[in-house]
Amino acid sequence: MANDLPDLRLHGGKVFVHGSGLVDADILVKDGTVVGLVDASSPALATETLDVSGQWVLPGAIDPHVHLGKDIRVPKDPDDADLESASAVAGGITSMLVYLMSSESYAGVHEAADGAMAGNSRVNYGFHYVLGTDEHLAELPSYVKDLGVSSFKFFMNFRDDEGAYLGMPGNDDGFMYDLLGLSADHGAMINPHPENIELVRRLAGRTLVDPDHPLRSWNAARPPLVEADAQQRVAYLAAATGASVYAVHTSSGAALDVVRRQRESYENLFVETCTHYLTLSTDSGCGSYGKVNPPLRDPADVEALWAGVADGSVDTVGSDHNARHRSHKEKDIFSATAGFPGTGVVLPLTLAEGLARGIGLERLVDATSTRSAKLFGLYPRKGTIQVGSDADLVVVDPTGGTVIDAATQYSAAEYTPWQGTRVDPKVVHTVVGGTFAVRNGRLTDERPGSFLHRPRSGASALAATTPTPQEQPS
Repeated sequence: MANDLPDLRLHGGKVFVHGSGLVDADILVKDGTVVGLVDASSPALATETLDVSGQWVLPGAIDPHVHLGKDIRVPKDPDDADLESASAVAGGITSMLVYLMSSESYAGVHEAADGAMAGNSRVNYGFHYVLGTDEHLAELPSYVKDLGVSSFKFFMNFRDDEGAYLGMPGNDDGFMYDLLGLSADHGAMINPHPENIELVRRLAGRTLVDPDHPLRSWNAARPPLVEADAQQRVAYLAAATGASVYAVHTSSGAALDVVRRQRESYENLFVETCTHYLTLSTDSGCGSYGKVNPPLRDPADVEALWAGVADGSVDTVGSDHNARHRSHKEKDIFSATAGFPGTGVVLPLTLAEGLARGIGLERLVDATSTRSAKLFGLYPRKGTIQVGSDADLVVVDPTGGTVIDAATQYSAAEYTPWQGTRVDPKVVHTVVGGTFAVRNGRLTDERPGSFLHRPRSGASALAATTPTPQEQPS
């Protein structure tokens, strides 16, 4: 009977299969799930067959680091979800993890944010919470168990009134110590923003502004040692408490080296970098559009981070996407706001640069999809193409060629620091839960994104993806 047929067959392409690389296979999809990987010559029928010859079919990319909302705290309006998720799917992202930031209880904040996302998001979405109050600590167990949020950010630089502009209280290492221990007890993970704000304040009066090289000036104001010092402190406390720690937006070789050293004695330390730290530097010509915290670093740091991607010491690549309008950026480097949009370029730029550097496709797929799925409790539903996994897929023309342009990034920010950059991989189709969110390079009218309930992250999530000795194949 016709209704027993798969809904979709992707025919003639090369499908990425972990352990085998790109293989000649067709994918069968039904009810949002991969139900078959068959030979292209197989007579299997489907309601629709789409020819993807000459193209690669990869697991949908996962952006683990996104900020939504016009004040970057929480998504509130339908376009907060719609426009930024349009940017995501246009770049092959099928799931994103969004930071919610509030000093209030997250029970109500979560419900409101989910209300803004549901029915408006083109990608699947989960949440991280930014924690900073004793009430947050008391409610953490229920956040994990009841709300399905198991990863929490802590701003190490929010001392005194440093976080007041975002409505967050000041804090200290004692709070962080309790937060780390509590997260370990409940199978969660802490995502610290590592900056030593006392050093930043000392250095502020010593930074010489170079109007011809604004990005160098911003880097000098918050140099790598500020990041590395904080990263070393939280890594040590993670080992003391048994916590899993995910180093967000790692920008420098110095910070990466800290994690490498600490991992020698404690393994539950994970590293994220961002596309901009792999493709932009203090020598880039994007001016204040490229202001971000941590700052863009010297070219030597770009090379150090690519070495980390290649050897796996960098786990994931995210965007740290921020949709503040361009008018907040068109100022001098010290007056402009920090952050910029980037979710739409994570996959194309990482593939393009990584492949050009000789990094294997398996590692690049891992960094842009699979590792995030495993660390944040989404695997094997996400991050892989296998029978039973969700049909979150991106079809890429590896030599299609595209030019990054703000207009086709769709973000409400209305700019991109990569304006005019040409990349070879081109996203042709993005499939979210079996539904085309992008088809033939164009957005569809579908908004199939749904909330991702994640009751474990970090070491707890990794343990759930690892077969026990009894389950190992003989």
